[in-house]
Amino acid sequence: MKKVLIHWLSVCCLLAFSTAAPAVVKEVSPATLVPDSVQRQTALIINRVLEKYHYRKVVLDDALSSRILDRYLKALDPNKSFFTQQDINAFEKYRHKLDEAIASGRLEPAFEIFRKYRQRVDQRLDLALSLLEKNAFDFTRDETYRFDREDAPWAKDEATIRDLWRKRMKNDILGLRLAGKEEKKIRETLEKRYKTLRRRIHQWDADSVFQTFINAYTLSIEPHTAYMSPERSENFDISMRLSLQGIGAVLRSEDEYTTVQKVVPGGPADKSGQLHAGDRIVGVAQGEDGEMEDIVGWPLQDVVEKIRGKKDTIVRLNVTPKAAGVGAPAKIISILRDKIKLEDQAAKSSIIETDGLRFGIIDVPAFYRDFRAQAAGAKDFRSTTRDVRKLIAELQKEKVDGIVVDLRNNGGGSLTEATELTGLFIPFGPVVQVKDSRGNIDVERDTDPEEIYSGPLAVLVNRNSASASEIFSAAIQDYGRGLIVGEPTFGKGTVQSLVDLSRFARGKDDLGRLRLTIAQFFRVQGGSTQHKGVVPDLLFPTADGSGKHGERSLDNALPWAAIKPVRYRQLGQPKLSLLQRQHEQRMEQDPAFRFLIEQNREINKMQEKNEVSLLESVRKEEWEQREQRALERRNKLRVLRGLTPLAKLDEEEDEEMGADHGQDPEGINRIMQEETARILADYIRQSQPVTAQAN
Repeated sequence: MKKVLIHWLSVCCLLAFSTAAPAVVKEVSPATLVPDSVQRQTALIINRVLEKYHYRKVVLDDALSSRILDRYLKALDPNKSFFTQQDINAFEKYRHKLDEAIASGRLEPAFEIFRKYRQRVDQRLDLALSLLEKNAFDFTRDETYRFDREDAPWAKDEATIRDLWRKRMKNDILGLRLAGKEEKKIRETLEKRYKTLRRRIHQWDADSVFQTFINAYTLSIEPHTAYMSPERSENFDISMRLSLQGIGAVLRSEDEYTTVQKVVPGGPADKSGQLHAGDRIVGVAQGEDGEMEDIVGWPLQDVVEKIRGKKDTIVRLNVTPKAAGVGAPAKIISILRDKIKLEDQAAKSSIIETDGLRFGIIDVPAFYRDFRAQAAGAKDFRSTTRDVRKLIAELQKEKVDGIVVDLRNNGGGSLTEATELTGLFIPFGPVVQVKDSRGNIDVERDTDPEEIYSGPLAVLVNRNSASASEIFSAAIQDYGRGLIVGEPTFGKGTVQSLVDLSRFARGKDDLGRLRLTIAQFFRVQGGSTQHKGVVPDLLFPTADGSGKHGERSLDNALPWAAIKPVRYRQLGQPKLSLLQRQHEQRMEQDPAFRFLIEQNREINKMQEKNEVSLLESVRKEEWEQREQRALERRNKLRVLRGLTPLAKLDEEEDEEMGADHGQDPEGINRIMQEETARILADYIRQSQPVTAQAN
């Protein structure tokens, strides 16, 4: 078990899985879109493996069948742009029969649904191209377009869906207009986009359909369980070998768009400072002057292959920034591909002085461990714990009064490192409990009695701190060893393993692999890090209570649970009420934190919208107002930092490009660190003994 945990946790922060079909190169005849014997066998084996080994007890029944149908339709038509309600009604005959189809290997319903989907794609795109040819759009007409239709009803009939596509066309044209494209170029771009989308759907073969359907099954059970076909397994192995080369961004597919899920610390995208989580990539070009390819509607794997490339080559991305909102013009950024070196991801330290005290900041972007060097017998292999140990020694020489461990955006890594890093701050004891699908519980312990640092400690986390970060934070909190500060963490408290399905078959066929959730993490006090994450002792006002982020936002995520606590010795119990009041009083007056709060509020406001105006004058005015508000916020912060105000936001980008990539002249990254240091200063003063005064 332990070997599996170490392997999977060490790679999960760098890779993203997609249920999108793998790319093929030729058009597939509809007559060949039928299941074969290998797919039938694979379905039977997957069902047995899930029922026997998945952490969540799987019962393939009518209730699960209903969820599978809904998820399969969502996988094919996520924005409800192709099927009508009449189509959905025709599929209802399968609602309580897909369980039987999987259990018996009779997969015909999945293929019948896909063939109807392909037919509808052809019809809708014929309509789109016809509308584009006529070009009879009125941009002075006051109407809106619902771009996010996930929760919208299916179009009730053909007339309704034709009107939906008319508005979609207007929105696509308007977006390119606002980006400064000429009318001829707009028509060429959209014509190519729609024809490419049709061609790619025509390239789906039986394996693509099978993989998508089976993943509708696995994802109806739990969000981290997924099937990889033999071709996709091969691509996974390649990506494992090349996972540290490229631009260093984890991508996911949302509707027809490619969205940045995470920027890998230390990678080219991170160093450039131009690409951020939540940004949409709508185009990719090679080199400084290569043609920009519109990639809207492309399968994720195809996009990844376009972006991935040789070291020291340039890739240009056409990006719609998350902060700009839907409907805003895209911008082109250039990133130099490179290897993500271990030293770029290594922990780093700095010092912040506040309230007459000095605090060491240790930034830990990942829980890394050089397993290859360790296996080769190297005694000086790199690891998070070893690097942090050295940084602590250096900070102690600087006579710091306390230490802040910054785990923001740390998506996890090695379980061994999470355990050993905790051991630097506690004498010894249990760190995390791991419960497998059979109910067996394994306790990961720090057995080294040496406590490297016993002084004042705070751990800074945010909504993107996940997995191993949550194990470390939870242990520090449970022991009362330090203050946990920031936002509730992501809430991923499960463990996955890769299962080779061919080992369950008698033949020699490659059946692909299954990514399977096999265990769950529990804190030493018994509660899980799953779903809820780690709730800080002191919450920052940027904390998002909407439930739209992290594990709790994922369909079919495992719920929070608890088991018996394990014996451990609590080291402290900070008095939080006074610290909270002092923190809140500062927040009311802190202009730097006000910048973060207002920026988050603007982004949340935009994310709550699911429609945009199709009136060109309104759309342009909304975008200009957002840009103006963003400029005003940024200039307030610049004045606070002693910098010259900007005349426009583009000026800031030019300024940063002129400096070293990844620089933060306005100290945005330091805002939360500075407040954490102040909180730690309050804690130190609170902990100091009161000296008696003589009368």
